[in-house]
Amino acid sequence: MGKHRATSRRYALVASSVATAVVAGTIVVPAQADEVDDLIQEMEAISQQAGAKNEAVKQLEIEIEQAQGKLDALGSEAAAANAAVQDANKSQTGFQGDVDGIAASKYRNVQNDSLVTTMESGNPQTVIDRAAYLGAISRNTERTLGELQDATLTAADRANAANIAVVEAEFYRNQLDAKYTKLDQERSSLESQVTDMEQRIDSLSEEQRRAWEEKDNPIEVPNPAIEMPGSSTDAPAGASAAASSAVSAALSKLGSPYGWGAAGPDAFDCSGLMYWAYQQQGKSIPRTSQAQLAGGQSVSTSDLQPGDIIGYYPGVTHVGMYIGNGQVVHASDYGIPVQVVPYDSMPIQGASRY
Repeated sequence: MGKHRATSRRYALVASSVATAVVAGTIVVPAQADEVDDLIQEMEAISQQAGAKNEAVKQLEIEIEQAQGKLDALGSEAAAANAAVQDANKSQTGFQGDVDGIAASKYRNVQNDSLVTTMESGNPQTVIDRAAYLGAISRNTERTLGELQDATLTAADRANAANIAVVEAEFYRNQLDAKYTKLDQERSSLESQVTDMEQRIDSLSEEQRRAWEEKDNPIEVPNPAIEMPGSSTDAPAGASAAASSAVSAALSKLGSPYGWGAAGPDAFDCSGLMYWAYQQQGKSIPRTSQAQLAGGQSVSTSDLQPGDIIGYYPGVTHVGMYIGNGQVVHASDYGIPVQVVPYDSMPIQGASRY
């Protein structure tokens, strides 16, 4: 996905296969170098479109998975709330029995042992005791009714809130499913173009294939085990151990093939390589290129440190990992192995530190 191509190198590569012919006193030279440039531009455009769709679909898959988890949790909460309502209903039956018993007792005492009859007995203490008893019955009735009402309202509120949340979550997930279906359809519409691109790359001549692989001006790294700037023994001030080790992990995959949506351990797409390298350090970072740029601490390109992730192209459809010395390691395109290239060989959109 590079923009600063080694055009002169490409001309040199195809020059070896240029044949000349003398026709009517003139020399005809096939424009093979221009054809290679045009081919690379066309394939880059297709690759960027497919890469952008691939990143968007991965992000939607993550969102759908999160939404499903939320929906499951809300479903469990709703089930628990509804169970609480059932318990409250059972309690209500018990409370109602208590209330009915208290009321019946109060009624019997009023009818059969009325205050007037008691007063006629000529025993004031009995009057006081009876009045206290009837007052206790009234207080118990009020307390029991209050507890019943509170339990019923609390359980009903829980069930109502949980059921509303489930409906909202289902609506949200339906929206995500619709977006996923749309994007998946759009990606499917590109499959024929991607297949055509892959077939064309696979059928390139040796010279053309080399031009494709070298479009971002790759830099030879003879031994990835050599300490790189930002390694644990040469880390600049402020660089984390995880970031330094992530550089070594990414460099250990030099030469690995590109794979759409792949995150290792044998093949990678651009964000998949970043994700895998940090994962080896026990550090979890977002999975997609846009989220990787947005998820860390934003840094200026003038303040880059090894381990920083650089986002490229409008929409941040590509990422690479800064390794120091003005270089990044990245998984570029189909047909191009993981390689090290100049950090500014593609249009930079920003950088992020983890």
